[in-house]
Amino acid sequence: MRATIVLLLAGVVLAQAPPGQAPAAKAVGTMSELMIDVIYPTSNAVFYIFREPPKNEVQWDEFKTQALTLAESANLLMMPSRARDQDKWMVDAKLLWEVGNKAYRLAQAKNLDGIVALNDELNTACVQCHMDYRPAYGRRNTGAKQQK
Repeated sequence: MRATIVLLLAGVVLAQAPPGQAPAAKAVGTMSELMIDVIYPTSNAVFYIFREPPKNEVQWDEFKTQALTLAESANLLMMPSRARDQDKWMVDAKLLWEVGNKAYRLAQAKNLDGIVALNDELNTACVQCHMDYRPAYGRRNTGAKQQK
């Protein structure tokens, strides 16, 4: 629901741009807020769809919104104000876009098995970006070093 409101507000902002002039994209949240409030919940919807599969049209519509938001969040990652570089960052964001796009298309077709099969691809997209851009990613915190 929140994602739908965000997309609608973005449309209102774009509609207010002077004719012939593209509005400048401007980030609202921080990278951390985008991850925690948008990407994590929408990726979890894909990762864990098997726990409570959609049973009716309303639930499929809710999942479609989650999948579309996941795909579009990759575009937010590619905004000039967020992109860390034009190399690995864009490749990693495109991986997220591709899997989000597939999830959205599969949700439109109500293809639960296809969505479940995206798990490895989504995991790869997340892990690849985190390995490239989160310095301590994958390292366990072992607490204070023991003195000898």
